[in-house]
Amino acid sequence: MKDRRDFLKASLAAAAGLAVVRVATARAGDFPPGLIYTAAVPGRWAGKEGFHAPKVKIEGNLVTVTTDHPMSAPHYIVRHTLVAADGTVLGDKTFKPTDEKPISVYELAAGQKPRYATSFCNQHDFWVTEI
Repeated sequence: MKDRRDFLKASLAAAAGLAVVRVATARAGDFPPGLIYTAAVPGRWAGKEGFHAPKVKIEGNLVTVTTDHPMSAPHYIVRHTLVAADGTVLGDKTFKPTDEKPISVYELAAGQKPRYATSFCNQHDFWVTEI
């Protein structure tokens, strides 16, 4: 009986430890490789982060998201999204290849705080900047 109790205690301790590691890792912005790219972790798109990772400027309750990316029919930024820490979408904008620049501006309501800005390129996948 004692061996079974020790096994259960060890299993619970290991599960708790893994949960803490996962939360800490997620807060550090460590996304799965090949799924989400960041300026710090560009993966297979190394060298392209300057044109794909969104840049964020906050002035009062206005948030401007810019991706320094050219826009053309074969290659363009499709969408920006502004997201709170709990996953709530605070704003989004879809672009067309004929748009001059991928820039979006969001007016935040009182108490809203953005945590992530995303940019999706039709050729170079999904990019996230943690604010």
